[in-house]
Amino acid sequence: MAQGHRPDRVGEQIRDVISEILTRGDVRDPGIGFITLTRVQVTSDLQMARVFYTSLGDPQARKETARALDRATPFFRRQVAGRLRLRRAPEFEFRFDETIEHQDRIERILRDLHEEEAQRARETPNPESNPESNPESNPESRVPNPDPDGNSGG
Repeated sequence: MAQGHRPDRVGEQIRDVISEILTRGDVRDPGIGFITLTRVQVTSDLQMARVFYTSLGDPQARKETARALDRATPFFRRQVAGRLRLRRAPEFEFRFDETIEHQDRIERILRDLHEEEAQRARETPNPESNPESNPESNPESRVPNPDPDGNSGG
């Protein structure tokens, strides 16, 4: 048998079963709408499964989806119990997965910072491209380096 952490394997199986149920349209509640299951965390004793999901829509639609999932939880639990061979089907807790929103927010911030940096680079003249502001590039402005011994080079 493959070595692995059992709660993680059970969580993947639960996610697969619930995804299949949602894909086939076995749940008749129109409030569920279009959701994506992102992950399932199962406790080490396999008694509780937290199902994380994302959904499209505004906060009101998200609340309706949460209520619909709560109404459908006993159905999901029966289906999982029938398909997986567990002594006891875990209790389900559906939670909206906010990590994707946080990730999007961080990406927007980084993109804005890069745009601001590019804007500043376009607005600020580059000192290396201007020979008058760079003494190294202007041979007339070069000062000879004195001999470290104090000799005048003659």
